[in-house]
Amino acid sequence: MRVFVRNKRNEPLMMCKPQKARRLLKDKKAKVIRLMPFTIQLTIATGETTQSVIMGVDPGYKHIAISVIVAGKEILSIEVELRTDIVNLNSERRQYRRSRRHRKTWYRKPRFLNRKKSEGWLAPSIKNKKDTHIKIIELIKTLIPVDKIIIEVAPFDIQKIQNPGIQGKEYQEGPQKDFWNVREYVLHRDGHKCKQCKGKSKDKTLQVHHIESRKTGGDRPNNLITLCSTCHSDVHNKGLKLRVKKSKGFKAEAFMSIVMRRLAEELRASGNKVACTYGYITKFNRIKLKLEKSHRNDAFVIAGGEIEERSQNCYFVKQVRKQNRKLFKGIRSHIRNTAPRFVCSFQRFDKVLFNGTRGAGPRRGASPHQCFIFGRRSSGYFDLRTLAGQVVHRSAKAKKLKLIQSFNTLLWEPIGNKASLPPPIQIRGLRERNL
Repeated sequence: MRVFVRNKRNEPLMMCKPQKARRLLKDKKAKVIRLMPFTIQLTIATGETTQSVIMGVDPGYKHIAISVIVAGKEILSIEVELRTDIVNLNSERRQYRRSRRHRKTWYRKPRFLNRKKSEGWLAPSIKNKKDTHIKIIELIKTLIPVDKIIIEVAPFDIQKIQNPGIQGKEYQEGPQKDFWNVREYVLHRDGHKCKQCKGKSKDKTLQVHHIESRKTGGDRPNNLITLCSTCHSDVHNKGLKLRVKKSKGFKAEAFMSIVMRRLAEELRASGNKVACTYGYITKFNRIKLKLEKSHRNDAFVIAGGEIEERSQNCYFVKQVRKQNRKLFKGIRSHIRNTAPRFVCSFQRFDKVLFNGTRGAGPRRGASPHQCFIFGRRSSGYFDLRTLAGQVVHRSAKAKKLKLIQSFNTLLWEPIGNKASLPPPIQIRGLRERNL
């Protein structure tokens, strides 16, 4: 594992070996400013020779992969898992706001001047993903002196994916042409017959059912199915399972078509040197290098890497929510049946050093584990796991934990390395907030 270095003016330099970082820290020529990824800052003036550094970005709807290349060799590889809960959370918030109108509670006067959408408006879920792309790229630029950024852009023709033979004016004549609404189209598509019982219930009342919840699946035809009133009631009241597969939809394709060009333009506007590439080029070069299909390999190929040497600096990053939104901070805030934000000075998603064993119970002399707090109880016990979800301990005592890094919306974990921090620094328990 290499160590990230910044100069005295807090500008990024090329990475160094852990042995050199320990020597600099021991001689007090550097100080630790970040634990994950481990970064030091020089306290003395030194030579600042840098090389040509290229960053390859493989953007996506659920994952981002980034590879940093110097002279054809990879020096850093990162895979980021994005949030997918924003649509559901916004739907819940909308439902709560609507229900508040019928209860006696505080009420603000309507504001009608903020109803117009600004130019370039994006849905909150898409905007969050776009902003996270920029946030990750700018964060890496504070760690390594990047000269050029290469991004894969991939506009998708969704109608072409659904109907490969479509052409000409057929783009304006979709399957719902000549139908009054979506419900009428779905009934016609299903032959005005229940798709579950095929008419065996002899119930002539037909209804349209959402296969996936309307909050996340919407009212698109692929998410609707025709059911008779009897089967529809059994689905909601008796848990009847439908013999139908959920449609995947085209959320990822729509995201790539809408956001990727705008992402490249915003990065250029902020002073970055940005170049674009396409998926077919990435696929050709990946096959040429005999690499498997993966996010990290795609980013490596996008950056122009060669197969001779791959980086040992590999990280998995997971994006989580802040969980600090609270509508009521008064007399009703204690009603929620949840543990407080801080329990024994620990909060959810803190990175801790657990002095115990993996599994059911601790034992003496066990080697410590670096893990994250995924659950907490007000009694002082915590659920510890890795970012990948592997359970370290279901109920660990607070006194067996030592804080390494405080909660952040981007959680870092090294891939394929037992120790993520140099031993002399690991025991210091440096607390880092909001970096």
